Amino acid sequence: MKGNLINSVCYSLIALLLVFTTHAFGQVKVAGVFGDHMVLQRGMPVPIWGWSQPGEQITVNFNKQKQSTVTREDGRWEMNLPAMKAGGPFSLNVNGSTTVVFRDVYIGDVWLCSGQSNMDMTVAREDRYWCGVFNEAQEVATANYPLIRVFDVPFHPTDTLQANVISSWEICSPNTVGHFSATAFFFARELYNRYKIPIGLITSAYGASTAEAWTSNEKLQSHPQLKFLLEEYAAKCNAYDTSKYAQEKYKSAYEKWKTESIAAIAAGKDKPREPKNPDPKKDQHSPAVLFNGMVAPLIPFAIKGAIWYQGESNGPTAKIYDKLMQALIENWRVAWRQGDFPFLYVQLANHQALIDQPVKDDPMVVVREMQLKNLSIANTGMVVAIDNANPGDPNDIHPKNKQEIGKRLALLARAKVYGEKNQFSGPLYSSMVIENNAIRISFNHVGKSLVIKGDILKGFAIAGQDGKFVWADARIEGKTIVVSSSTIARPVAVRYAWAKNPQANLFNDAGLPASPFRTDIE
Repeated sequence: MKGNLINSVCYSLIALLLVFTTHAFGQVKVAGVFGDHMVLQRGMPVPIWGWSQPGEQITVNFNKQKQSTVTREDGRWEMNLPAMKAGGPFSLNVNGSTTVVFRDVYIGDVWLCSGQSNMDMTVAREDRYWCGVFNEAQEVATANYPLIRVFDVPFHPTDTLQANVISSWEICSPNTVGHFSATAFFFARELYNRYKIPIGLITSAYGASTAEAWTSNEKLQSHPQLKFLLEEYAAKCNAYDTSKYAQEKYKSAYEKWKTESIAAIAAGKDKPREPKNPDPKKDQHSPAVLFNGMVAPLIPFAIKGAIWYQGESNGPTAKIYDKLMQALIENWRVAWRQGDFPFLYVQLANHQALIDQPVKDDPMVVVREMQLKNLSIANTGMVVAIDNANPGDPNDIHPKNKQEIGKRLALLARAKVYGEKNQFSGPLYSSMVIENNAIRISFNHVGKSLVIKGDILKGFAIAGQDGKFVWADARIEGKTIVVSSSTIARPVAVRYAWAKNPQANLFNDAGLPASPFRTDIE
């Protein structure tokens, strides 16, 4: 209740600032997430909101529906259009002292797409060297999907809760798809080709961002194991605010970067890397700064659900990543007032050189384990990506095969959101039984059979009572795996794919990989 009250006060203060603007210009304003070419969510009430002079009557006309309300004292107005079926195009008219008209509006399914660089990574390389997918030229040339619409939220880290966002909706075409999130686009393409309904994507993502950056101050403060992040942040802000040297050094480096970037673009070369802003309030690692600037202005735009690809930047907090992710999901669901909407996410892919040790702990291994653990959160789903590293360059933390990730996310959505009966997950560890000198592992999501990609099953390690893991002999028996080692007479635990880039080749018959897992040592 306290967090909701604080949020309400913050929104009201920001709205009052917008009211002063409307008094000056005498105009009705609609929240920036609305615009020409947008997609509105089917099958549920659709909030429409904006700002005007207090007491002014606002009327919205859309698809034969008419709703009216009166602007509150704080200058904000909001109303709900009733649930509607997919269709379009329509015009949406907002009438008050002035009229705002949005054209070419469709009703379909809207997905919020968020996370760090692997969600931010675009279909085409364009001016960012780490972007671009496999078969980029072909994917761009064939992207004729006028009923896929995208709203990209600009990067805006801030210490202050924002009420509005400035961007626009774009129609998917070969001219636009290059700068769309690749994961989000391939996900949307799968859904559109399957259901033939308009798909709207709201992409709010940024490279190297942490989970806490996308979570509100109030939510972090209310969590006893997470509020230390705010304390560390406050200390960083205090140190920066008193350091004129850091501010001047950055200003000089930024001006140099701008000059060099202009020269690089003129020469047809990549821009140099932008210098990092030392201001913690502008840092995508800082708690709440991206929630404030890139999530709050979208609330409560009606959505079907969210897809999420993030975790690499939470290495330092890997052991509490499960709590961070749970806090974020709870935060968003409460803020959106849509109940436990679907939240589908990608487990971290394999990365860097292939590990030849049976077990090698790493922060990214821990993040994967926390992501697996968070399947216990209601109405969530996880894509396993342990096989998705670039074959020619496993050191690239941005795998190029985003087509497969989009397909797997869509499989999840088709089953968990759209009600299809399909195999949507690779094998997930269920239980183990010790049988003499072997351990039998059972799985969920086996499908018709377990499958080995290759000649022999790899990636399994086994330990005895001393807790030391060695490579295991593993074989498929029915829908289980039997694991053993000639060097261990009394095994107690198993691990699978337990490394940053592990040997892993267990799949089910749908071609979906098994998640890394471990069994506890008693």
